[in-house]
Amino acid sequence: MSMSSDEIFDDNLDKAAKIPTRLGDDAPMNLSKMYQTWFLDYASYVILERAVPHIVDGLKPVQRRILHAMKRMDDGRYNKVANIIGATMQYHPHGDASIGDALVQLGQKGLLIDCQGNWGNILTGDGAAAPRYIEARLSKFALEVLFNPKTTEWKPSYDGRNKEPVTLPVKFPLLLAQGVEGIAVGLSSKILPHNFNEICDAAVAYLEGREFKLYPDFQTGGSIDVEHYNDGERGGSVKVRAAISKLDNKTLVIKDIPYGKTTSTVVDSILKANDKGKIKIKKVDDITAENVEIQVQLAPGVSSDKTIDALYAFTDCEVTISPNCCVIKDDKPQFLTVSDLLRDSVDRTKDLLRQELEIAKEEKQEELLFASLEKIFIQERIYKDKEFENAEDMDAAVLHVDKRLEPFKSQFLRKITREDILRLMEIKMARILRFNSDKADEVIAKLNEEIAEIDDHLNHLVDYTIAWYRMLKEKYGKSFPRKTTIRSFENIEAVKVAEANEKLYINREEGFIGTGLKKDEFVCNCSDIDDVIVFFKDGKYKVVKVSEKMFVGKGILYANVFKRNDKRTIYNVVYRDGKTSPYYIKRFSVTGVTRDKEYDLTRGKPGSRIVYFSANPNGEAETIKVILKPKPRMRILQFEKDFGDIAIKGRQAMGNMLTKAEVHRILLKQKGVSTLGGRKVWFDPDVLRLNYDGEGTYLGEFQGEDEILVVTRNGEYYTCNFDLSNHFPTDYLKIEKYDKNKVWTAALFNADQGYAYLKRFTFEPSEKPLNFIGDNPQSKLYLLTDTVYPYLQVVFGGNDAFRDPMEIDADEFIAVKSYKAKGKRLSNYEVETVNELEPKRFPEPVNEEQHSTNVEIDEEDVLDEITGQMRLFDK
Repeated sequence: MSMSSDEIFDDNLDKAAKIPTRLGDDAPMNLSKMYQTWFLDYASYVILERAVPHIVDGLKPVQRRILHAMKRMDDGRYNKVANIIGATMQYHPHGDASIGDALVQLGQKGLLIDCQGNWGNILTGDGAAAPRYIEARLSKFALEVLFNPKTTEWKPSYDGRNKEPVTLPVKFPLLLAQGVEGIAVGLSSKILPHNFNEICDAAVAYLEGREFKLYPDFQTGGSIDVEHYNDGERGGSVKVRAAISKLDNKTLVIKDIPYGKTTSTVVDSILKANDKGKIKIKKVDDITAENVEIQVQLAPGVSSDKTIDALYAFTDCEVTISPNCCVIKDDKPQFLTVSDLLRDSVDRTKDLLRQELEIAKEEKQEELLFASLEKIFIQERIYKDKEFENAEDMDAAVLHVDKRLEPFKSQFLRKITREDILRLMEIKMARILRFNSDKADEVIAKLNEEIAEIDDHLNHLVDYTIAWYRMLKEKYGKSFPRKTTIRSFENIEAVKVAEANEKLYINREEGFIGTGLKKDEFVCNCSDIDDVIVFFKDGKYKVVKVSEKMFVGKGILYANVFKRNDKRTIYNVVYRDGKTSPYYIKRFSVTGVTRDKEYDLTRGKPGSRIVYFSANPNGEAETIKVILKPKPRMRILQFEKDFGDIAIKGRQAMGNMLTKAEVHRILLKQKGVSTLGGRKVWFDPDVLRLNYDGEGTYLGEFQGEDEILVVTRNGEYYTCNFDLSNHFPTDYLKIEKYDKNKVWTAALFNADQGYAYLKRFTFEPSEKPLNFIGDNPQSKLYLLTDTVYPYLQVVFGGNDAFRDPMEIDADEFIAVKSYKAKGKRLSNYEVETVNELEPKRFPEPVNEEQHSTNVEIDEEDVLDEITGQMRLFDK
């Protein structure tokens, strides 16, 4: 009897109500716990069977099935990707889309699969053509390191119709070479790709017991800072940057992009940063073809060096990647390091090589046994025995042959079986007629040699494994040069490189500041991430965030953009301590404060007030004229004071007493110069940037007009200021303080003339790069020195290598001329190198007595100085 739909629903509801609610034979099971168990099962399946790679072969299941299917299809020719997907579906219980995507990703890595057709572009993000249009086959490398059915563990496929590998017997750390990324339920894995050759070198180092380190290398190139890589372990991170260079002062060119980004995402991030006012550009052109090339046209008046920093700070030209080395090991996810993965893979490779050697040895021993049996069978003419020829059946013939072999059995490695004898009986008569005892002995001897060689490899398995990795590097390493440059990055402070895209205004009467007060007093340009320092007439000051409109308090005296850790901006102040007197004078800097917290530069007495204030970006110290209020019996009604006489102290210092009398007015008498001296500048070769913190090579003390000389290895030079935003080329040869009078000596190969030349010259200042070895790109620089009297050795090469080296005193050889001069030919012979030797002459020392100046010292001045120092010490 059929049931209605309502009756079926009620029946199912009754059955559901009878479901056990607790574990046990009699106890019912809780329905919510069932869902919890089901979800755990699902999560486990996704982790183990879909998203996280296996440590044994470094592959996810779909990748393993694709490679297995391609091996079964392999005939040396390309196969349509559509056919490969269809073949893989015999093993993979999911849709064809997941197989196709995984296959394209494998192909784009360029290691295991040879691709033909449009497989997309990892640089631009373009997708691959449809599977029916593109083709693929296994690479030679894949065929060499991935497969060996004799050492593979097999399992039934999902439907039981086929068998597939549990894991492939991979003899190389694929996980480290290709990298992998997967997201499971509550778990993720992200292993970055590493350089093929460096993996081989690290494997050899591990086998030899030496230390090793591995760092990521990306197909997209760029540069990477691995300071916090933490061996790829969870919690580490790396910074990856695009390669940005200057085409000219108005155009930047991006040649590489960070890993995981495409030219489209980079261009979009640049346009967004421009829309937000972080950078100022005219346009962006993406002309990427085979190689990345994005041209960024700058707006007029914009600094190219500052824009490079801004691109790193505000766009996808710099990204931070956090690796998470999670793999399946012992049937569960584990978090390891890159070094752990390499060691595990190398140990497994060594074990696989041992298995292959043992299998090969067994096969050779079987060949040797049969060759020996064959020789005895033919030489002893066993096949001619009457008992053999007249045997009633096969069993009798086998028994007779076994009996005849009895005297020889002691020389065999194993017991002779019936199958061995039956195989002897399958020898054709033509083989017996052509049998040659000497050739048989040669075959046996060769097999013994091969077995001995295998034994030697087994006895020296570590050396054999080292040779394996070195063979892989020599055979395939040329195709995988390092593309990502390892270097340290400087810390770019966003507030320092953001474009001043806003204008700061102030309303002194009502006590407001902000970028939206366009009808009020203009203060300065600023960015929307700047801080502003505000001083008030009562001596209070604080630092606030830039906003559209903010009430900070009435009595505003001064406001401007605040730069943290700026020791060059000095505030010169005279303040009244209390309602009447005394008056104090002080100089101080504000390097770091808590935002929105109120500070006081006076001693805090009620009625204190600032009577003179100036902010000096380079520590200038002016002279002021102080006019006092006249009182009976006052002899001095005005005097002058130079701020240069006041020491720069902390912002909380009381300062020096200026006067106890009542001040009527303070006027600026004369502007001063910096009392801080020149800037001491260092060049850090690790990050290729200047700094004032003592990091790297000391370049000297710089005044405002001083410049830096930059010389590159390709014979170009230019001069620039000592601003910290400057970027310097990686191929620099010299970076130092520019001295227009310094004489340089250069030995070079002039490609136009075809000979080596020597020239002496001085560099002329130029912001534009100039070449001092000629415009021919084939010209090259042998040597550049600033030794006053250089003594050089010319070494000949090529067909003239037999000639003795020639020594030259450069100062006597050629006079000092312009950097544009061609110079003087060193020789008509082919020059290999030019070396600098110990000079024969040195500049004459300066006579200090002749240049000394007699200075009369006033004893009273000395006493005043000592007294002043003692007072400072007491304070």
